[in-house]
Amino acid sequence: MSSIAGFILAGGRSRRMGKDKWNLVLDGRSFVERIADEIRGVASSVAVVGDPGDGLGSEGSLAKATNLKTVPDVFPQWGALGGVHAALTHCDADWALVVACDFPFVTTDLFFRLASLRDSFEAVAPMQNDQIPQPLCTLYRVAPCRQVAERMINSGERKPIALLQSVHTRWVSFSEVDDIAGAERFFDNINTPQDYERILGRTR
Repeated sequence: MSSIAGFILAGGRSRRMGKDKWNLVLDGRSFVERIADEIRGVASSVAVVGDPGDGLGSEGSLAKATNLKTVPDVFPQWGALGGVHAALTHCDADWALVVACDFPFVTTDLFFRLASLRDSFEAVAPMQNDQIPQPLCTLYRVAPCRQVAERMINSGERKPIALLQSVHTRWVSFSEVDDIAGAERFFDNINTPQDYERILGRTR
């Protein structure tokens, strides 16, 4: 899988959580460490996307805590689409696997499944069981998606789903991944202290 590079989106203000989500710990590892370990199974490299002002730069707490390379946003404070664009800009592989830091239950097997479906497409995006797509757990073909993302940002767009709707996307229904171990938790994103307490209770 040398044509894939992995990126974890760890920027943002985490207003609902009240603290950095990347640094939340589950079973002895931070969310970022858990996700990075799973991405390494399919990608040639793993980096974290975030604004230097968020403490994610080379001298920031995340870099020191995880030894992961960090890359800055090209369009600071531009939300999720800005993060995707930054990943695509800093990617030196054909494909970028972009995963938000609040998906601590994603697995290498999920990423392998998505990668197996990428031929002839410009993005591979999974959907939850309720048919909601997950643009922040998606494979993007770098060359076409970077151009479209930059054009959309320059027009004022902020939502990554708009990018997926503008390129040739392979939408992956939940029924195509629900046979993978742990599938019921893949898209359990952790946004609030209550969410975090819930998963801590589940794993005790």
